[in-house]
Amino acid sequence: MNDRQIPKWSELRELLQFRRLELDPVERRLARAFTIADLREGARKTTPRAVFNYTDGAAEEEITIARCRQAFRDIEFVPSVLRDVSSPDPTTEIFGKQLAFPLVLAPTGYTRMMHNDGEKAVARVAARYNVPYTLSTVGTTTVEDLAEAAPDGNNWFQLYVAKDRAKTVELVDRVIASGYTTLMVTVDTQVGGSRVRELRDGLTIPPALSVGTFADMATHPSWWFDKLTTAPIEFASLRGFSGNSAEVADQIFDPGLTFEDIAWLRTVWPHKLLVKGIQSVADAERVVELGCDGVVLSNHGGRQLDRSPTVLRILPVVRERLGSGPVVLIDSGVMSGSDILAAVGLGADAAMVGRAYLYGLMAGGERGVSRALEILRGQYVRSMQLLGVKTTAGVSRDHVSFVD
Repeated sequence: MNDRQIPKWSELRELLQFRRLELDPVERRLARAFTIADLREGARKTTPRAVFNYTDGAAEEEITIARCRQAFRDIEFVPSVLRDVSSPDPTTEIFGKQLAFPLVLAPTGYTRMMHNDGEKAVARVAARYNVPYTLSTVGTTTVEDLAEAAPDGNNWFQLYVAKDRAKTVELVDRVIASGYTTLMVTVDTQVGGSRVRELRDGLTIPPALSVGTFADMATHPSWWFDKLTTAPIEFASLRGFSGNSAEVADQIFDPGLTFEDIAWLRTVWPHKLLVKGIQSVADAERVVELGCDGVVLSNHGGRQLDRSPTVLRILPVVRERLGSGPVVLIDSGVMSGSDILAAVGLGADAAMVGRAYLYGLMAGGERGVSRALEILRGQYVRSMQLLGVKTTAGVSRDHVSFVD
């Protein structure tokens, strides 16, 4: 039997090192977030149900987004051991500009509804982390105000080609005048997707007050205080439009959009042009033939056509067919740094995230977005080292495969 003794205070003192009490609730929440899923949980607790569901939800039965996330889970890494990874370099280059790691912040609508900091906060964080931020046509901040908020940022703009081409040209001219050098035109929105969660919640822009909304307000007073004491939420680049997302889409989106319109846009836009919403190899090849500088493989995060292709599956073929010249980005289902690594290994120049940083925005405003990027970058670098590669350029198809 062991002899027992009374512990000395010096021994106890080493064990009883309590954490400093954090009085700031946002800091407490973010300090407990180690994954994007943790930020998602924080977002769920801090925002009204309808707002959270807008971000978290997808179209119809949400089959597509589930398949997208499962595809990333089905990735198997093949590490190379006995490699020096002591000084990892996760940087990469897109359109002549260096990125801290292969990530682009995707365009999202209604962003000031998630948190009053809105697009400006996201753009500022992107500039600090040296990754591009893409402002949406249906964003809640104007192209001019965003450029002023992040003058040193790698600011991109996402365009919906409106039925009124004159209005599209007017908006494009404003984007050019504000110094944006990359345009991302979205082409998978012939009509708005059926997002059942939004329909059930009755979500509109501006937010409408109902009995259910008031009930939810009682449990989220700080969110409502911010909304009621700041400028009204509106589509800043499309003033005059209102309704739920499907109704706004019917007013803005053009079901008659064709490849000829992409060729026309190429003559209107003088800088780098990406086409977002590509879901087949043939369409990727066609838009590049029209002079576009790259593609974004995307099914709109599962928010448009349910049961649409899982774009991660076609990524290797698209890269092979397009060659090394055009930029290939991918979104839909990216929720971790390992997901980004998998996309790079399969041929993407970078991955895009939308929900991931919006969860951070809802959980903690600008600080939450910063925490989201900190998580993603940390996961990416660690996974890269464990894979046995020292640089982003060193990640290859040999390192990544599907388990099935």
